[in-house]
Amino acid sequence: MSPALDYLWSLGTWNWLIAAALLFALEFIVPGVHFVWFGMAAALTAAVVYMLGATGLGAALSLPAQLILFVVLSVISLFAVKKFGATPDTKTDAPTLNIRGAQYIGREVTVEDAIVNGRGRVRVDDGVWSAQGEDAARGAKVTVTGVNGTVLVVENPTDD
Repeated sequence: MSPALDYLWSLGTWNWLIAAALLFALEFIVPGVHFVWFGMAAALTAAVVYMLGATGLGAALSLPAQLILFVVLSVISLFAVKKFGATPDTKTDAPTLNIRGAQYIGREVTVEDAIVNGRGRVRVDDGVWSAQGEDAARGAKVTVTGVNGTVLVVENPTDD
């Protein structure tokens, strides 16, 4: 073996601790949660190598066996996170926050361009939206009942 590989092999457990530290550092640099699970697997591999070395069985775990252990622990950590804790909390107090048109459902708006043959435009606050629904003259008040993509679905209000 080359002197560099001999030196790295002589580090033993430190190889895995250095790898874990590098992977945790990458987690801070790269956006998202990608490297933390591999860093945890490297730290666990270091713990296993250390424990086996402390019991006198360190020679039994060769470098290829350590690499296989690292891969197995990486896969286990990825599946464990996926199953037990990486699901985002989808409950929110503002479910229509990023669905702009859905925020207007139930509001009364003014027809800007007459709705003819089911298509027209309505004014909502300081903007104008495409609309579909029953025919209505310019200036009429209609109620938003739904959203079809970026088109507001409107109805003429009924007199009760």
